[in-house]
Amino acid sequence: MKIKLLALCVGGLGLLGLSAPDAAAQDDRAGTQGMEELLVPVTPRTVALGNSLTSGLDNMSGVEALQSNPAGILTSAGTDAMFSRMDYVADIGVNYFGVSQRFGANGVALSLSSWDYGDIERTSEESPDVDPIAPQTYSPSAFAVGLTYSRQFTDRIGAGATLKALSRTIDDASSGGVAFDAGITYAVAESGLRFGVSLKNLGSELTFSGDGLRRDVPTNGPNGPGTAAGEIDDLPAQLPSTLNFGAAYTRQFAGDVSVTGLANFRSNSYDLDQYSGGLELGYADLVYARGGFNLTAENDQDFWQGWNIGAGLNLQLESTSLRVDYAYRPAEVFGDVNMFSVAVGL
Repeated sequence: MKIKLLALCVGGLGLLGLSAPDAAAQDDRAGTQGMEELLVPVTPRTVALGNSLTSGLDNMSGVEALQSNPAGILTSAGTDAMFSRMDYVADIGVNYFGVSQRFGANGVALSLSSWDYGDIERTSEESPDVDPIAPQTYSPSAFAVGLTYSRQFTDRIGAGATLKALSRTIDDASSGGVAFDAGITYAVAESGLRFGVSLKNLGSELTFSGDGLRRDVPTNGPNGPGTAAGEIDDLPAQLPSTLNFGAAYTRQFAGDVSVTGLANFRSNSYDLDQYSGGLELGYADLVYARGGFNLTAENDQDFWQGWNIGAGLNLQLESTSLRVDYAYRPAEVFGDVNMFSVAVGL
């Protein structure tokens, strides 16, 4: 029965993955998707382990786990809350907050991620140079709000789904849409081996609208040349759908030492396939050291170096746990990425 249920879930996710837009033309349309922020991991442990947490881990915060797989909130036994801050490239700030709750075999979570691109000096077709005396600026932003539900079907199999509301604003133009994530996890008894499958960012097209797209269009009517109000037609952009397969194995050694190895394959609908992995070393469930890597099919690392590192501290305070995590990701230009998070479990 368990094998049939697992096969049904994996088959369903596979069919959904095949329905993702233009999945067969990945590299031919690289960079043409919309809301690419959805592909960026926003929690330190995920980044440090190479974005390889599709399978989830038994000691993860549910709020962090759902970023890789909605079924991941089942790794939490009670209430989890997390805040994460990432100093991204080019002075971009990314904040993530979420809270999850386990009710027996069910779990729910609410999450919010926001991107602050800072102030950008305004230029236009008429004024391509920045005004040196009184420069004007605008502040692009993006955010995603997610509602997650997960259920533990057996002691080994769990599944979940997330519905996300998306919004992006650039000056006087904005776009919005809805995205859907789904995933399953499978734990092989008490062996320490876990598997996971997730489909992410399947949803509506994004189209910008607003005053920022309005232009005065030259006309040549019976009364001579003039102008008329017009609006630029923005081409719709598809969401960056991905299909992920992951595995993790944790081994406990003498002296309270634990070692976890992770591997992940990600099929991108609008980019090259990606392979990633990670290694986590823990001592007494107190301190952790982490490292991870990311490789594309052509191993092109022109921007990202391809490796990540991080560390974590997990404190048990009676019935409350406090986890602090940090991750570092090197980049060729615009500055390296640093991020930290604080999570509380009850």
